[in-house]
Amino acid sequence: MTATEAVAARAVPDWRGGFGRLWTAAVVSRFGDSLRTAALPLLAASLTDDPLLIASVTACGFLPWLLFGLLGGAVADRVDQRRAMWAADLVRAALMAAFAVAVALGHATIALLLVLAFALTTLQTLFDNAATALLPALVPTEALAAANARLMTGQQFAGGLLAAPLVPALLLAGDAVPYAADAATYALAALLIASLRTGGPERPPRPAGSTLRKEMAEGLATLRRDRPLRWLCTATTLCNIGMGALIATLVVHVTDGLHEGNTAYAATITAYAVGGVAGGFLARRLAERTGRIRAVALAGTVQTGCLVVMGAVPVLAVSIAAMAVFGFMGTVWNVNQTTLMQERAPEGMLGRIAAAFRTLAVAGAPLGALLGGAAAAGWGPHTPALLAAALFALAVASLAPLIN
Repeated sequence: MTATEAVAARAVPDWRGGFGRLWTAAVVSRFGDSLRTAALPLLAASLTDDPLLIASVTACGFLPWLLFGLLGGAVADRVDQRRAMWAADLVRAALMAAFAVAVALGHATIALLLVLAFALTTLQTLFDNAATALLPALVPTEALAAANARLMTGQQFAGGLLAAPLVPALLLAGDAVPYAADAATYALAALLIASLRTGGPERPPRPAGSTLRKEMAEGLATLRRDRPLRWLCTATTLCNIGMGALIATLVVHVTDGLHEGNTAYAATITAYAVGGVAGGFLARRLAERTGRIRAVALAGTVQTGCLVVMGAVPVLAVSIAAMAVFGFMGTVWNVNQTTLMQERAPEGMLGRIAAAFRTLAVAGAPLGALLGGAAAAGWGPHTPALLAAALFALAVASLAPLIN
């Protein structure tokens, strides 16, 4: 590891001003999202007993990345990222409020769940790319790793430790309550982001005749030419196929495979979040010792083992422990992946590179969700975890050109 990387690993962002507000907005929004994410599969399972249909809700939530991901990145590099983010959150708040009303009135259907998942993720393609591009304007380059770690740790804490355990209690208060709460957090996050006064990142002038299509192609070409980002994108895509299979069928694994109820499902999600929070505290230190790519490879190796244990040993306590370690290493992977992307992106292209990376990586999640649903339906509720383990092993193997 170079001296520059070591300094970057130890630097910390200033909480005052823009970063503090962005952090608060991200944490508040994740709290609401986690309420919805935990409640939605339970709602889907109450509407149908078909594992493939339940998994389709998750798959539909990833599909917009394939259709609009590159466009979202190109737009994020053109517009005021702050305005794009708060506008997207206001629309998402309205959609969630309307859905909460539909649930309260008993009008929820699988078709409505599919439409909601698609619409929310379509807006997310713009929001996430704009947020990634905005962060380097709020903190110095040497503090990016710490800023990403704190963002992800805060989100995991609010989403997993605070939100997920509340879902069973909120559902007792009313089926629509988690979705109404999500709508409120979107509105609050929009207000926080709109209050930012920090200017966006510097952008070089666009060449004459430049179009969104050309700019999207530039993002893909730049990602392809950058060897570390190219192989890291390949590995992340394989992991996301596995994650799609696992997350889409986790409720089936717990309720059908382990014969447990909603509380056990919430405990499994909470364990993942606990591990994720711990991983956020140690992600930078691990990278300082090993380098970013080796830290990612180590994380993927441990995650593979967790998935094997989870699929092979159908015991609730084992699944909870495996998900905790899995979440720990997931944060290590994500912090170092995002920081490496921000460090290596040319000026004015971070939104497009992030979009190209995410679009290619997320492309595997809908496929994984459908594969997981088919595997659970055909070979039992524990097989998606084993399928995910095989894909994570391939992901780690694909990083070998960067390590040797």
